[in-house]
Amino acid sequence: MTALVPGGEPWETAAVVDESGGHAGRGPVLLLLHGMGATGDVWLPWASHLERHWPGRWLAPDLAGHGWAPPLPSYSFAGLAQRIAQALAPDDRLVVLGHSLGGVVGLAMAASAAGTPVDAVVGLGIKAVWSPVELTRAAELADRPVSWFATRAEAARRHLRVSGLAGLVPPDHPVVDAGLRQVDGRWRLAMDPAAFAVGEPDLAALLAATDVPVVLARGEHDPMVTDEQLKEYGVPVATLPGLGHNAHVEDPAAVLALLDAYR
Repeated sequence: MTALVPGGEPWETAAVVDESGGHAGRGPVLLLLHGMGATGDVWLPWASHLERHWPGRWLAPDLAGHGWAPPLPSYSFAGLAQRIAQALAPDDRLVVLGHSLGGVVGLAMAASAAGTPVDAVVGLGIKAVWSPVELTRAAELADRPVSWFATRAEAARRHLRVSGLAGLVPPDHPVVDAGLRQVDGRWRLAMDPAAFAVGEPDLAALLAATDVPVVLARGEHDPMVTDEQLKEYGVPVATLPGLGHNAHVEDPAAVLALLDAYR
């Protein structure tokens, strides 16, 4: 499916439902990876910013088990990274901007052993410290059966809570559509609940396995991670004033500026 984005550039939806656009042959490919519960469509509002400020192509795929991407038999950060890498062109060189879960997947893609040509990673809002209670809660969510809803509005509200977008995106926004499925008159989330079982990332090991530039960023008011926690890893840390966990939704321009050095 091809449509027009602001500025008249083509916006293509590929077989794996990547949102994509930009200009071929003008630099690295920007790979935008969403967080847990969201979809690649969360980057839709970035289209006009990218057309003005990113010189090359960009891709915003659905992670496995999210949106239109098929689920995995079991979930790991390496498995999620491998699924994305398999869909890339062999000559693509990448700059990865990943939010939360997507940031960890970006680091897994950049690991030397992964063999994916990544030039830099910006991880936004990665949760660095997990309590036993939080891990138990995630495992419980992974074991739950799919919930069904009588109306789209009910399912949309649930999707927004799961993705952390409640209060930032209205339930009737087109971004929500990719996160929902209607079957026989009932509604469910597109996300595979088992994805919650991906577990706690070993950020120290991921960073040790990566030999490309990495920036760890967070919104100033992100309750999920602190500056002090990120600074423990010895890589540059960027704090975005006035923003929360979903800084990329709240202020696309501020987050896009983190990529200026890699254009």
